Amino acid sequence: MTWLITGGAGFIGSHVVRAMTQSGEGAVVLDDGSAGVAARIPGTVPVVTGSVLDRALLDRAIAEHGVTGVVHLAARKQVGESVEQPLRYYRENLGGLGTLLEAVADAGIGRFVFSSSAAVYGLPDVPLVTESTPCLPLSPYGETKLAGEWLVRAAGRAHGISTACLRYFNVAGAAEPRLADTGVFNIVPMVFEKLTRGEAPQIFGDDYPTPDGTCVRDYIHVEDLADAHLAAARWVGERDGAADLTVNIGRGEGVSVRELIGIILEVTGRKDVEPVVVPRRAGDPASVVASAGLIREELGWTATRGIREMVESAWEGWCLNHPEARRP
Repeated sequence: MTWLITGGAGFIGSHVVRAMTQSGEGAVVLDDGSAGVAARIPGTVPVVTGSVLDRALLDRAIAEHGVTGVVHLAARKQVGESVEQPLRYYRENLGGLGTLLEAVADAGIGRFVFSSSAAVYGLPDVPLVTESTPCLPLSPYGETKLAGEWLVRAAGRAHGISTACLRYFNVAGAAEPRLADTGVFNIVPMVFEKLTRGEAPQIFGDDYPTPDGTCVRDYIHVEDLADAHLAAARWVGERDGAADLTVNIGRGEGVSVRELIGIILEVTGRKDVEPVVVPRRAGDPASVVASAGLIREELGWTATRGIREMVESAWEGWCLNHPEARRP
C-alpha cells in the first residue's frame, strides 16, 4: 500500500506520516507549503509540492508513486478566518476535495480517509456527543467539513470507494519536539504564548453550568489521533467496495479550562501565576465531550495518552521554537 497524505507537512499531517511509515505503510506527501513545515517529513518520504486544486499535479503524483489509498488532511481550518473568507474556505476545502475525489475515482483508487472535525456539531447540548448527534455547524469552516463528509460518502457509493470520516475533537501534544504545533490558534499554545510574554493566561468566562464554571472540552493527544488514522486506513483497506464509516476521535473525558491551565502552569513552572477571567466569547458551548464508543467498537482504537502528557510534550516543542520561554 502507498498512501497519498495531503497536508502531510502540517502539525497533524506529519504525525500521520510518522505513524504510517513506522507501521510499514508506504507514504507520499502532497503539501502546498502554506502552513506545513517541510523539515517535519522524513527524508525517505517523497514530497510533492502543490495544491489539491491542481488536477494535473494530482494525476502525476498518483501515477508516479503508485498511490493505492488517500488520507486527506489538507484544508483551511481557522473558524474566525472562515467567517471572514467564506469563499476561500469553500473553494479550497470543498473544491479541493472534489478535485481530489475526481482524481481518485479516475485512477481506480478504492480507499479514502477524510479529516473532518467536531465543528460539524456546532453547539451540542448533550453530555456526550455521539456520531448521531445532530450536525448544526456554526461557521463556514464547519460547513465545509460537514459538506465534505457528504461528498466523500456520495463519491464512495458512486465509485466503489471505501471511506472513513474522522471527526477530531481538541488536538494537543507532540510525538517529538520537532513535530510540535507552530500555530497559536488553540488553547495550549495560546497559554504558552502568554506565559512566554510574561502575561497571565485568560479564561473566557467562569459562570458556565460546569463544576468549576469554566468551559469543558475533550482533548486528544496528536499521537493518539495519528494512531486513529492508521486504524482507519487499515479499516478502509480491508473493506471491499463502498463501505463507509464516520467516527469521533476523542478520549470521552472532559477537562475544564481552569483544570487545563492549572496543569500547564505546573508543567511550565509557573504555579505562581493566576489566570485572569475575562468575559465569555460568543458561541462557546459550556461542554463538548466526545462519545468514543463507536471508534473503539469499529476500529479497536482507544486513546492512551492523558492531559499531562499532552501538555508536557507540547511544552517541549514550544521551547524548541521559543528558547526564551524556559526559565533559567
